[in-house]
Amino acid sequence: MAVLQQRTLQALGQSRETLITHWLSDLEASGATRNLKADDLKQQANDFLSMLTAVLEKGVALNIVGAEWDETRFFLEKLSQSRALAGQDSQQTANFIFSLKGPLFALLQRLYVEEPALLAEQLWVLSQLLDSLGLHTVRTFQKSREAVIKRQQEELLELSTPVVKLWDGVLALPMIGTLDSQRTQVVMESLLQRIVDTGSEIAIIDITGVPTVDTLVAQHLLKTVTAIRLMGADCIISGVRPQIAQTIVHLGLDLQGVVTKANLADALALALRRLGVTVTKAV
Repeated sequence: MAVLQQRTLQALGQSRETLITHWLSDLEASGATRNLKADDLKQQANDFLSMLTAVLEKGVALNIVGAEWDETRFFLEKLSQSRALAGQDSQQTANFIFSLKGPLFALLQRLYVEEPALLAEQLWVLSQLLDSLGLHTVRTFQKSREAVIKRQQEELLELSTPVVKLWDGVLALPMIGTLDSQRTQVVMESLLQRIVDTGSEIAIIDITGVPTVDTLVAQHLLKTVTAIRLMGADCIISGVRPQIAQTIVHLGLDLQGVVTKANLADALALALRRLGVTVTKAV
């Protein structure tokens, strides 16, 4: 198995400043410095090269899954997370590692100019090592981006399902957009928690902003209504437009026992009557 020569390790240490200078230049040329501060990038390059050299000087195996590489992997994971938050893509993030190849290979070519076989061996070893580190960076970046996207989706779901207190004892949940299983779960959790927090007796689900109602959407609505009743509250569905009413009839959906109203105003009026509240116009 090919290993790094002592001369290669010595050259890495002695040519440190030159390597970093050319490395940063290549990073800038590749567009991998977007949204990054020059001082931060230089510090990251210094830190990574120091860790890489320190591990290699110990003569450890070049398989980066080993415990000796823990600090280096953790550094790259933190770097990938920061790149994801800075709005960079996976290619820009991976280039932090891959852009080091050019300066390193140029250094080896000068060092082993008269030993082509040894040059090829050292190039192969370093290339495999940097490829492994670069791929680890990309994997971590993808996980970070997926976590960011998932959090944003959850936040959007919460924002798109606001629970509004219309009156003492009356909550309203205006639905906008298509209902699916994930969103229904968020709706139920938000609404049930607000029922507990406020002690409300009636919840109004307004589907005026729901474009279509099919069998699946109706099932989701019925699940929500059932959950509300289990909490000891009544539920009214408002915003049942003529098109939606016709669709429900054509689909043969069973909404027996579910009180529906054409609009939110009618639903609120019914809720107030159930609470024994009378609203009159001021003279």
